[in-house]
Amino acid sequence: MVTEADNTIRESEEVLNGRTSSPSIVNVQEMVRCNLSFIPDRFKRSEEDKSKDVDLSVLSPQIPVIDLALLSSENVEELKKLEWACKCWGFFMATNHGIPEEVLQRVKDAAAGFFELPFQEKKAYSLDSNEMQGYGRPFMVSEEEKLDWSDSLILRIYPSHLQKLKFWPTTPADFRDTVEAYSTEVRKVAETLLGSLSLMMGMTKDALLRLHKDMAQALRVNYYPTCRNPDQVIGISPHSDASSISILLQDDGVTGLEIQHDGGWVPVNPVLNSLVVNIGDVIEMWSNGKYKSIEHRAITNENKARMSLATFFTPDTDVEIEPLDHILDPQGSNRIYKKVKYGDYLTHSLRKKIEGKTNLRFSKYND
Repeated sequence: MVTEADNTIRESEEVLNGRTSSPSIVNVQEMVRCNLSFIPDRFKRSEEDKSKDVDLSVLSPQIPVIDLALLSSENVEELKKLEWACKCWGFFMATNHGIPEEVLQRVKDAAAGFFELPFQEKKAYSLDSNEMQGYGRPFMVSEEEKLDWSDSLILRIYPSHLQKLKFWPTTPADFRDTVEAYSTEVRKVAETLLGSLSLMMGMTKDALLRLHKDMAQALRVNYYPTCRNPDQVIGISPHSDASSISILLQDDGVTGLEIQHDGGWVPVNPVLNSLVVNIGDVIEMWSNGKYKSIEHRAITNENKARMSLATFFTPDTDVEIEPLDHILDPQGSNRIYKKVKYGDYLTHSLRKKIEGKTNLRFSKYND
């Protein structure tokens, strides 16, 4: 009798051995469930990758912590801390953000409930690369590309007309209501942060939000199974985000996110009920490089699976991104980035292999 586990391994082997060109069906969670006794070559990192991605690991202090309640009241000292964090780190922990603890726990439970479903049920929501929504393996650009040790569910949140409900799980039963409740709350956090960034950049509080036009929002839930040889794989390859800002809700008690800082990889340890915020490529372009998007990655471990929920906030696709005039010198001679339409930048990013901050070359002068 052929079992679901047999089918899962057969489908995965067909891809890993080059007999089919649908790597989105390679499901790491199911390979681990089926006690796969080896790590397939498509997941193994080369020695060159290891030298970049493993040997740089360092022990380091925690990332900056920003109190959003103080930011909301335009506290001068907290604004200075935020500016330092955006210039020197590109990442920070957000506390006192106003999202109820119950909302955070419910959305983590709903996401975990989906990933606990049998693989064949989850396949009903398989990712459509044209829509960039659904369950599977996004951002595959070649048959030779190394695969990340993770599975994902991507959902468009806003504007609502871009939502495709066929990709939204109906199990758990409260999945949609729970995700939408969290998404409403985290959007408020994003708007608060953009207001503070606007003030830091010498503009009115609503300036950055207006520059986005109809600010888009998407959610990516990442599931990182355990790995018997975690030093041979990467949960998600090093990259910067093609967003304005990204807001991450992490699993409690399982460290996996690492960021580039001072030439090494800094682990971002989870803090209960806090959010991790990072500056994306768009803010780096608008600020002419003053505020940095930072390379980050996810690693795996042998003992405990990990899950994270990343929300990305981006401009309308027709918004033209370029350094803001008042940030440049009068002659514009210090301009680093040229004008690009955000939709073009996003398309370029999705068609390229995930590889550090190389996407920004698309909009840089002399690159």
